[in-house]
Amino acid sequence: MSTATENRSEDLAPVTAESLSAVLATGVRPPRPTPWSASLTFGWRAMLKIKHVPEQLFDVTAFPIMMVLMYTYLFGGALAGSTTDYLQFLLPGILVMSVVMITMYTGVSVNTDIEKGVFDRFRTLPIWRPSPMVGYLLGDMLRYILASAVMLAIGLVLGFRPGGGVLGVLAGVALLLVFSFCFSWVWTMFGLLLRSEKSVMSVSMMVLFPLMFLSNIFVDPSTMPGWLQAFVNNSPITHLASSVRGLMEGQWPATDIAWSLGWSGVLLVVFGTVTMRLYNRK
Repeated sequence: MSTATENRSEDLAPVTAESLSAVLATGVRPPRPTPWSASLTFGWRAMLKIKHVPEQLFDVTAFPIMMVLMYTYLFGGALAGSTTDYLQFLLPGILVMSVVMITMYTGVSVNTDIEKGVFDRFRTLPIWRPSPMVGYLLGDMLRYILASAVMLAIGLVLGFRPGGGVLGVLAGVALLLVFSFCFSWVWTMFGLLLRSEKSVMSVSMMVLFPLMFLSNIFVDPSTMPGWLQAFVNNSPITHLASSVRGLMEGQWPATDIAWSLGWSGVLLVVFGTVTMRLYNRK
């Protein structure tokens, strides 16, 4: 037994630096990816998920159409006396509601990858630490753009005519995308904190629904009780809806735009910082 072991040991070649270098790559090591290139790679990964599971686009196609049709023809006559007049007021608000509502899927995607163990692999890669999170958000920007395009298309078919023209519409959508990108960091935090994707969705809906309906998306806040107006008039969704509505009408609501950008900055700094601390400790 010992003789056989000794013979096997003698057959093995000794490991030396020269033998190791012979089997290892001798070319120039590729450069470390930049933060921007790493984030774009993860963003492309998020878009490939949509390609392979196109059913994910249901919430940015069928849902916005359903919302516009229902609210316009159910409440337009009662609230504005005319469905056409109400559509001019409603569509920018519904656009804000639809895009902001789907930001919660960023947190769901993060939580799903954590449960599958994908993030354990990401943490071992020599990349910029926030790049997986930024990649999720960049990938979801495509969803926001699609939702905006669908909403505006159905609105134009129904009779929506933006007074600000193409530039006003593009400015309103751009502001909405900036806010949605920053607001998505809230859900990345919950995606890291909570244990399941169902929990992330439940918490998201509990936060989003009050924010959407306690705003000026559907009605003028002046018709609300005074105590409720105090909350609605200072809601970030109210400032955002007023900004998008004003820009699409050809106006420049500087105060509401400043508030929207200010809220975006606060959300990004606070929840982006908390998210990355949780990610580094997870």
